Amino acid sequence: MQDLEKTWNSVLSGMKLVVSEATFKAYIKNTGLLAIVEAGERWVCEVGCGSGYTRTVLEQRFLGQIVLELERVTGKKCEVVLRVEEQRRKGVEVQGESLPLFKEKDMSEDIKKARLKREFTFDNYAVSGSNQMAHAAAVAVARKLGLAYNPLFIYGGVGVGKTHLMQAIGRAAVERGDGPVLFCSGEEFTNDLVMGIRNKSTDQVRAKYRKVRALLIDDVQFIAGKASVQEEFFHTFNAIGGEGGQVVMTSDKPPTEIAKLEERLRSRFGAGLIVDVGPADFELRTAILLIKAKQRLVELPMDVAQAVAAHIEGVRELEGFLVRLLTEAETKNEAVSMEMVERLLKITQPDSGSARIITPTEVINLVAQYYGVGVQQIKGERRTKTVVWPRQVLMYILRNDLKLPFEEVGRLIGGRDHTTVMHADGKVGQIMKDDPMVYNQVVEIKKKLLRNS
Repeated sequence: MQDLEKTWNSVLSGMKLVVSEATFKAYIKNTGLLAIVEAGERWVCEVGCGSGYTRTVLEQRFLGQIVLELERVTGKKCEVVLRVEEQRRKGVEVQGESLPLFKEKDMSEDIKKARLKREFTFDNYAVSGSNQMAHAAAVAVARKLGLAYNPLFIYGGVGVGKTHLMQAIGRAAVERGDGPVLFCSGEEFTNDLVMGIRNKSTDQVRAKYRKVRALLIDDVQFIAGKASVQEEFFHTFNAIGGEGGQVVMTSDKPPTEIAKLEERLRSRFGAGLIVDVGPADFELRTAILLIKAKQRLVELPMDVAQAVAAHIEGVRELEGFLVRLLTEAETKNEAVSMEMVERLLKITQPDSGSARIITPTEVINLVAQYYGVGVQQIKGERRTKTVVWPRQVLMYILRNDLKLPFEEVGRLIGGRDHTTVMHADGKVGQIMKDDPMVYNQVVEIKKKLLRNS
């Protein structure tokens, strides 16, 4: 039988080459090989770790790689059993480091104290063209707090992943031991300060926010227009920066467009890096669905993920539909299928046995083609009658047949306000009632959509 310490030394050396330094220190460094039991041609290897949380992470993310390293070192087929082992054991040497086994600090307490969500990590963040720059900036900040981009200001619409990205920075900092880290919203910062003034405990509030290595402020636009809050945030910002700490903020708009934001704060926010996160494209929406399903221990078929992503464009709506889909599958004890997706989205064709989902892009292209205008024209600013009417019909169909929210229809057609969509919806609906010719036009477009699908 092989020497346990020598074997595990080799495994750890191999793991160091395939995972990041932060990940190795957080989850793998303080593990050990407890026993090897021969079971026929296979070896069952008991691996000890210092907490239940670490065991869960190893099982979900690194078990396969650990098995591969053990098989490389031992030359045998291996099976790994992870055990939570609290006792302190003799240290082992890995490339010159003395590693006390099973004395690791449980990361869950630090994560909880920082007010971070476990699922908001870089590993769980899907990257595409709409968020590639923001992701790269966040990774750079996570690697070098206070040095890469300080502050980092991330802005974008609702549900595009700003908070996830910011919390991933905090999570990486906690795992590396670069804390303390604190996440809060602009509203919470405001409420804390108000309560501090009321209770004459502002010193405690200042200590809470200023004595951190990384301060993560979500929806920072909330502090705009509040003089005392902006004053306190200005000094908090300076105090953290003065100690080499990092500030990361998110907002629904860039600093230049935040009304009633003090000029000195606007200047401070712009001193680092300002990046935007755009709406998720089709590929990103598909990836998000696959990741969210995997977090729920479900392997979503690719065609199902693509079908849902083609029909639902808002990320939060995607997550909501996924929960509904998985609940339906569990309740009816059925596997997730295209038929189930179509049933829940209510987009099947009643007279066809081969129904499929109609996407917003298909509707836009068909309406533009039907009226003889370009797609860019229909999305653009031109207000001539030959463009406005097709644009309004398009809004009507997207709203009534694809059941998209007013805001989403407006975003698809050049970023228009939801009131514009409401006006178009009402106008086309009324004219269809009064004018049979218009009614027939819209019906013909719908029939073309069904034939093409």
